[in-house]
Amino acid sequence: MDIQYLLWLQDFRNAINNALTPFMEFVSMFAVDYLILIPVFIYWCVDRKKGLYALVSYCFCMLITPLIKLTACVYRPWIRDARVIPAGDSIRTATGYSFPSGHTTTGSPLGLGTALAMKDKKQTRPISVVMIVFVCLNAFSRNYLGVHTPQDVCVGLLLSVLSLFVTVRLFAYLDEHPDKENIFLLCGFIVCWLGIIYITFKKYPMDLKEDGTLLVDPQKMMNDGYGDIGKVIGFIIARAVEKTWIRFKPGRLCAKNIIIGIAGLALMVVLKKAVNPVIVAWLGSHWGKLLFSVIYTCYYLALFPLVIKTANKAK
Repeated sequence: MDIQYLLWLQDFRNAINNALTPFMEFVSMFAVDYLILIPVFIYWCVDRKKGLYALVSYCFCMLITPLIKLTACVYRPWIRDARVIPAGDSIRTATGYSFPSGHTTTGSPLGLGTALAMKDKKQTRPISVVMIVFVCLNAFSRNYLGVHTPQDVCVGLLLSVLSLFVTVRLFAYLDEHPDKENIFLLCGFIVCWLGIIYITFKKYPMDLKEDGTLLVDPQKMMNDGYGDIGKVIGFIIARAVEKTWIRFKPGRLCAKNIIIGIAGLALMVVLKKAVNPVIVAWLGSHWGKLLFSVIYTCYYLALFPLVIKTANKAK
């Protein structure tokens, strides 16, 4: 049934001459490459705690998703059925195993977390609506492009909602017991490294093609797992540093701080596009992705907040 649904969408794509494919590819790309800039800007320039809601929920998904993916080891739709032909360039960005959808568990916690942060004020409620619509569209785009089954996407959405729920409960607990945060950070740090050990040494399917080569190379499937867990490791390190020594608080939302924030976001894009490939080429896909994820997360959670704090003090 899941493959039939993808084939029906494929027939629809062909019937309209792939008119919607570039838009769907853009939605998917934006979800994993640029959506994070919105909660980061909220964290820097609007409300620190509201920005953290989305970012912590995102981290929960970044830890859970690769562990499930690399345990289930579900092949992509076009490997399961040769009739499925992914649209456009989507097959290139569809890395890792299929279940659950990584694009969904990346974009959904960021979008839903932002929606939660923006729902309290009348002026910002339209942003919440836009974020919810985007989350749904991003999830559907993975089916439309033929790179994920409905099960992949639905479980990805479920994990995202669950992560956001856990985040809200965690924040409520830490509001009453702030002294317990270091325990959570330490436990998370240990779990991350146990996760790295697990995905490195567990057994993977070694199915072969007719020519004797691997149908799916487990080493390539592990790449995203190292990068995703690295984001959580970076978050834990940066959060410990920020709350202990930096103690960042956003200044008032004025033109100066908006300009500083936009400049910081531009540097995030440069880091991802220019620095990431260099580190991966240096250390390899596994450890290179992990190290870059740590650097990237430390930048937006601790280093640039220090820049903002310093700039605000220099008034």
